[in-house]
Amino acid sequence: MAKFVAVFLLALIAISMLQTLVVASHGRGGHHRNKNKYGPGSLKSFQCPSQCTRRCSQTQYHKPCMFFCQKCCRKCLCVPPGYYGNKAVCPCYNNWKTKEGGPKCP
Repeated sequence: MAKFVAVFLLALIAISMLQTLVVASHGRGGHHRNKNKYGPGSLKSFQCPSQCTRRCSQTQYHKPCMFFCQKCCRKCLCVPPGYYGNKAVCPCYNNWKTKEGGPKCP
């Protein structure tokens, strides 16, 4: 009886390990590429104009906003959600600074 229990427990552990490997290989576990709408690398460069139009739609400084947003988007391949703020979603976009130390990206 003890041998049966030992074999049964080993089989359960083996199945559990196999399941973990299968789930990880399908990209549902651990670290994987961000497939969300926002975040680092979430955009292709051709998507930058439309995302920057959304981002800059409510500012009175539309032209400079669009210029810098598209520049930042091409570099970071990310534009934060909303019209203002939320930059933590895109660390590259958030951390790019001007020579004076101010934020480069709107």
